[in-house]
Amino acid sequence: MSDPRALEPPSLESALVETGQQLDAALRAAATLTRELKKARAAATTGSLRDLRRSLAATDVLADQSAVATAAATTSFTLDEAAHLASGAFAAELLALAADRDVVMVESDDRLLCYPSLIRVVAGDAAVEIDRTRERRLRPSLLIDRLAAAQSRPPRFRPEPFLESLAAGYRLLLAQDDRAPGTVLRLVDLWSVLTLLPGQAREYTRPELARDLYLLDQSATTTTRSGATLRFHASTGTKGAGVLTTVARDGRQKLYWGISFTEGA
Repeated sequence: MSDPRALEPPSLESALVETGQQLDAALRAAATLTRELKKARAAATTGSLRDLRRSLAATDVLADQSAVATAAATTSFTLDEAAHLASGAFAAELLALAADRDVVMVESDDRLLCYPSLIRVVAGDAAVEIDRTRERRLRPSLLIDRLAAAQSRPPRFRPEPFLESLAAGYRLLLAQDDRAPGTVLRLVDLWSVLTLLPGQAREYTRPELARDLYLLDQSATTTTRSGATLRFHASTGTKGAGVLTTVARDGRQKLYWGISFTEGA
């Protein structure tokens, strides 16, 4: 019976482990060769001719062994990283590894959500973006460790400026649609207003808005400088279209649908 693991696509993690082992072997062979060369050099310095002959003969053999080990190392990494990243296999590998380590990560749109981080695979640049910071160190186990560590630190999020932007977008959408103050507006419509400028929708995605809404929700900051008070509205909206999804600190899915602002007296 064939080994079912042989049918599994290669992972970046396993490919890097294999190459690391080959590089270790090459380094050991090179170190052994270096030690023998030093012995030969010492023998040449003192004129110990028998030792010199013995070391020169040994270095000849060790040089061949080192060359073989180096050749094995340089050809050991055969994974097509461009295809692995572009096909979604890398994202699937991250999701599987996160699950193995009890780190909650889900996929939404073209992002991976791992509270409080958002991860985007940038296949064309052999990189990922973690909260918009490009990262080219792609070993999956290290990325998961980094994301898990980020969960133990306070998020770098300022609720007050975000709340002000949310309120400004809300007022703009109310005026645009000639609606009454306090009307509940869908967040997906508000996102469209917040990303009106060309290219902004790519720069500030719906998963990012959902993550920021959750962080705002957690901060308990609800009142703007002008005294307007924010309210979240879920009700039946969470069962229909236009729901924004993110991952909460405890790993549960958190859904957002609509908001309203009540202006202060």
